[in-house]
Amino acid sequence: MTTTSSTIPAQDIELKPSYTIPLVLVIAAIPMLLVQAFASLAIAAFGLFLLFQAATIRLKFTETALDVYRSEKLIRRFPYQDWQNWEIFWTPVPILFYFKEVKSIHFLPILFDPKMLKTCLEQRCPVSSKP
Repeated sequence: MTTTSSTIPAQDIELKPSYTIPLVLVIAAIPMLLVQAFASLAIAAFGLFLLFQAATIRLKFTETALDVYRSEKLIRRFPYQDWQNWEIFWTPVPILFYFKEVKSIHFLPILFDPKMLKTCLEQRCPVSSKP
């Protein structure tokens, strides 16, 4: 009698935060202050907002859905069965994660480990229309 891998439950995976994009925005705003103060402040504020989001938002891949948590509270669940497509934009330096469900589309900045995100998506939701 052989055991198949489908009888072994998939392990939940929580993605670690990545502060790359927020820190790049905040650091880029500093020299921009000499050229355009208002734009510099807007970019720095957006970077600080993303820094806060990276510190508080977590993505957890479960057996059946992508769960979004703020601190310890579940704020949204996206069942894989509703997904039609997903994409990570700009492969050399991933900056944006897109996925489409049956009734809506979602864009998220990459505030978590991009390599693990791609690995989890390919394992749990192989619905991408990539070649």
